[in-house]
Amino acid sequence: MNLNAYLARIGVRGPVKPDIDGLRRVHRAHALSLTYENLDVQLGAPSDRSAANAFDKIVNRRRGGWCYEMNGLLGWALDEIGFRVTRLAGAVMREKSGDDVIGNHLVLLVEIDDARFICDVGFGSGPIDPFAMREGPISIGAFNYRLSDLGSGWWRFTEDERMGAMSYDFNRAVDDEAMLERQCRFLQTDPSSPFMQNAVLQRWAEDTHYSMRGRVLRILSPRGENKSLIETADEYARAVRDVFGVECPDAQKLWPAIMRRHLEIFESASAF
Repeated sequence: MNLNAYLARIGVRGPVKPDIDGLRRVHRAHALSLTYENLDVQLGAPSDRSAANAFDKIVNRRRGGWCYEMNGLLGWALDEIGFRVTRLAGAVMREKSGDDVIGNHLVLLVEIDDARFICDVGFGSGPIDPFAMREGPISIGAFNYRLSDLGSGWWRFTEDERMGAMSYDFNRAVDDEAMLERQCRFLQTDPSSPFMQNAVLQRWAEDTHYSMRGRVLRILSPRGENKSLIETADEYARAVRDVFGVECPDAQKLWPAIMRRHLEIFESASAF
């Protein structure tokens, strides 16, 4: 693992200082250069949560990753630069599912002097910049988020409603790696896991968010929303490579499962 190779992968040149400007620089570059994706889970190739695995996959093999990989790699890099980083066991949609989901998301807490920042390049549709751990609205570009203090040490991040208003909770005192490990294993192997059921890719390009869930390609920007349907395995593989910048030679193999899942959800091959 080499910090300079990671920085080159995300297009950052020159030295990076462990200050707020350096944090924003690395976080934004990562968010704009790398794609959130769960194709390995779909291909039946579960991965571990190690930074070494994430580095090989994302830097060496020019893939993307999901939260454990994307935030795991960013957390390693920030630590190498000299930031004070804490890995927290987040809980996506805890507001509906309760404490059983703690650990289904990796969140990074970075402390600079007396200031605390949340860094998250692994939520897919999350902010491209780090944000202060302070209750209130968060506006980054044309997108609006919110951080709420729930009490008892718990905080809730809620994404822009145009993204679906998904949320995750986190607590500075909940940094249990065993929880993260259990949830990581469950999400990659249990048939009820949404990561097992749906192939997902997401990436940012400044103020535009691209997502592909199964066959549905969605582009969201301040100018509006555009949705289209992927029609063939070849077209799907091209979108993975050309739209999302992911080098996945086996992407075409996912097509039969993607078609089956589409019919389960929409009951028609042409509906979306």
